Amino acid sequence: MAKTWNPRNILILEKIYQALFPNQNQVELIPQYSYTQSLHQAIEQLERQNREINLTVFEDLATIAQADPKLQRKIMTALTNFIRNNAVEETQIQVQDNQLSTIRADIQAALSVLAHRNAQQDKESEPLDLSHIDIRGANLCGANLEMTNLYQTNLSGADLCSANLHGAILTAANLSGANLSGANLKEAILSAANLRGANLSGANLNRANLYLAKLDGAILKDATLNGANLREAQFSDVDILIKPIGDG
Repeated sequence: MAKTWNPRNILILEKIYQALFPNQNQVELIPQYSYTQSLHQAIEQLERQNREINLTVFEDLATIAQADPKLQRKIMTALTNFIRNNAVEETQIQVQDNQLSTIRADIQAALSVLAHRNAQQDKESEPLDLSHIDIRGANLCGANLEMTNLYQTNLSGADLCSANLHGAILTAANLSGANLSGANLKEAILSAANLRGANLSGANLNRANLYLAKLDGAILKDATLNGANLREAQFSDVDILIKPIGDG
């Protein structure tokens, strides 16, 4: 199950903020609050365990990332760590018992900041690591997740329409019932991924690796699969009309 706030979590977040802003006396003020004030306010909010107020922490981080591109990667790393610590992968039994679980608002807020970051500012950084987590039902429509590590991540029922997943690692990921319409999955690694009932209409799957992927009941209308590896992929009741166009 996802972790709740406790003193140890608060201490970890405080250390993250301190690492992000080591020279707090020298930084410029953002509208209404200095980084120091934002830090103290965030800690206060966390201590009250009010998740609705906690969402402003992520808004502040998004504002800071836009205001100072040099801090973007550190902020994205902090958000990734937050998600990994709170969207804990559940056991198969827990997943079966909790099929209709919805994503926590604070985890969704952190994902949204990550997904809509300015990718041009972290081109030389390590890819994002969102592997082994449970983010079922997440809204990642239009997200930039190029080269992201999503190994064994539970994305069941997630909205990934028009998302950029070029070269992403989705090995053994659970994408059952996910909306991947218009998504860019070019050269993505989807080996042994669960794509049962997924909507892949109009998706770019050129040169994607779908070895052992489960595509039963998937929608593949107008999808492009030029050069894709479909060896031992499972197809049954697939709605398919492959788009006969050149490689893209």
